[in-house]
Amino acid sequence: MASLLGGTGFLGSCKSTASDKKSRGILPLTMCTWSPNTVANNHAHDRLLKGDNILDALESAIWIPESDPDDMSVGYGGLPDKSGNVTLDACIMDAYGNAGSVMCLEHIKHPISVARKVMEQSPHVYIVGAGALQFALDHGFEKENLLSDQAKEAWESWLEEGEYDPMITPREILRRIESQHDTIGMLAIDKNGMISGGCSTSGLGFKHPGRVGDSPIIGSGLFVDNEVGAATGSGLGEEMAKICGAHVIVECMRHGYSPEEACKEAIRRIVVKYPESGKDMQVGFIACDKYGQHGGFAINPNFTYCVNLGEDDTIVIETPSWFD
Repeated sequence: MASLLGGTGFLGSCKSTASDKKSRGILPLTMCTWSPNTVANNHAHDRLLKGDNILDALESAIWIPESDPDDMSVGYGGLPDKSGNVTLDACIMDAYGNAGSVMCLEHIKHPISVARKVMEQSPHVYIVGAGALQFALDHGFEKENLLSDQAKEAWESWLEEGEYDPMITPREILRRIESQHDTIGMLAIDKNGMISGGCSTSGLGFKHPGRVGDSPIIGSGLFVDNEVGAATGSGLGEEMAKICGAHVIVECMRHGYSPEEACKEAIRRIVVKYPESGKDMQVGFIACDKYGQHGGFAINPNFTYCVNLGEDDTIVIETPSWFD
């Protein structure tokens, strides 16, 4: 096992097996990044309890933060790039391995819906930039101004501070962590054990135009395998993309590790490259296996996720972290 997962790190000592998971799952399950997304998570879970389509439940739940101008990390009201343009990224993946993604999409409030159209009504997985906008317009979406007054004020204040600073990346993530807001990544399992997931973000505030993080990249920000489970995350997307984080987690679970153990292995692969500076960045992953077990792990404290199991109410969990 150690050779499969790259050395004798944390996972070499894990002893979870698929056989002792089967009795512990409660379905349906919905889970998503960050405690402020409780309303969205409840919405998806309520729809699954009613027997609604899992993709409909995910999509309409993610509309909630995408529509919220006070959530400056997703959709309308998201912080713009350094040129003052709001560009959005999103992806979606279903139980059959189908996926759709849009990147650097402007003027469309609900990128998760455009990503679903890419998955269901095109032969493609990724559509980017002006092409993504044209695709959206061709499929009936309407252009909107996504720059809220609050986000515009934040951008103008940032402009007064000086030239573009690449180190805005880790600082912006840490600022968002303090307010418990960032990318929404959502995973769901319906009553029949079918798994799907979605992810939506406006990316880093004041990013370089055209910058894309992990969120819309299948295998980095989201991955679903109905035989195994699913994973998503939030945080410094450049580091998540470098390790194909969501895919790593699902593959770890395929070989018997619990969701929390698998998330910890993905975090380990980042932290070993930055034993000291890792304390100044944040990445957090969440995952569920096909039996309904769930877990998460982060580089630093204060990473939370919401989860609903069966007919229970939403609970908010702060994940373990590498650093205290």
